[in-house]
Amino acid sequence: MSYQELLRVALRAIRAHKLRSFLTLLGIIIGVTTIVGVVGIITGLNRYVQEKVIVLAPDMYIVTRFGIIRSREEFIQAIKRPQFTWEEFQRLNSGVLSHAQLTATRSFKTLPVNHGDKRLADTFVVGCTANFPNILNLDTGNNGRFFTEGEDEAAQNVAIIGADIKDELFPNQDPIGRTIMVRGLPFRVIGHMVKEGKGLGINRDQLVLIPFQVYRKNFFAPNDPLDYFIKARGGVEGLNESIDETRAFLRALRHTSWRDPDPFGFLTQDQLQELWRQISTATFVLLTLIASVSLGVGGIVIMNIMLVSVAERTQEIGVRMAMGAKKRDVRRQFLLEAALLSAAGGVVGVLFGGSLALLVKAATGFPAQITPGIVLMGIGLSTAVGLLAGWLPARRAANLPVIDALRAE
Repeated sequence: MSYQELLRVALRAIRAHKLRSFLTLLGIIIGVTTIVGVVGIITGLNRYVQEKVIVLAPDMYIVTRFGIIRSREEFIQAIKRPQFTWEEFQRLNSGVLSHAQLTATRSFKTLPVNHGDKRLADTFVVGCTANFPNILNLDTGNNGRFFTEGEDEAAQNVAIIGADIKDELFPNQDPIGRTIMVRGLPFRVIGHMVKEGKGLGINRDQLVLIPFQVYRKNFFAPNDPLDYFIKARGGVEGLNESIDETRAFLRALRHTSWRDPDPFGFLTQDQLQELWRQISTATFVLLTLIASVSLGVGGIVIMNIMLVSVAERTQEIGVRMAMGAKKRDVRRQFLLEAALLSAAGGVVGVLFGGSLALLVKAATGFPAQITPGIVLMGIGLSTAVGLLAGWLPARRAANLPVIDALRAE
């Protein structure tokens, strides 16, 4: 029989049992929906993290109290480390210049910010040195400027605000030259950043940047986080040498024994990317395993339904074989029916999974991306499950004795 004839017979059999066919599809639909939705969200999230969250340049690193924490034991050890002090960073700044092209210090906390009767209760206020915007490529466009090193050293009350802060405190107004209050202290706005989204886990559009010396004088507490950003001299090739120099300097500064681990941590672009890869891979594997259970159940349902179909159509199979149909024709027919059912479930699952991912994106802003590869993967997986599930029924149908099949009622 030609494949066109086999397809016609398979479609006719599926249409003859619409309810059974629909129930057969449910497991496949649920499994493919889950896989496509999860892969779509993780794919979009991967792209978002690479472009927006991991904003460190490959030749930069952060000296911080914690570094990368991968276990409870590491966290317990890290929490015992002393917090960095401004004096340590001053000494570090003078000690690592041979391998550092650019350095910056940052601390932050949430503080109330208001302008007139408009008040934001919990705003991320960042105290930073003048190089910090250059380190993270923050941009004001044509909307004012960042503060200078002189303004930082003089502890002048100036501020740069994020795009969301500007929209909430100064709707339809130019904020430059106006005054905001940060926990009761006045600051003159000298610039506002273009809309950028998140970076290093912080929404840049909801930041207020002020000179570090003003922050240190008015808001800094001993247990506040204090991080040091370093851009290595010589680009990526000089990164490891710069980190080694900084490590040696800080260990000597803190009188750390050669037997003891570093009482501080480093963050680099590679470390952040590897951490995210581990998290996203583990999440993907877990959710895929859950979805695979549904696909497996769907495959078992298809196999059982096809076995019932073979039993019901035994006489039809006998008539076709008596009229000259070969075993391979019968086998192909039932395999094709199983594959068509699964592929149909895959198409519906792709539509549902893609819609789910896009709905999540629309409702929460959570990134999602449905690519042609994801669509093909969903349909291909479901078709493969159908072919595997249909093999036993197809083999059983093809091996029926013709005379016994003709006698069946």
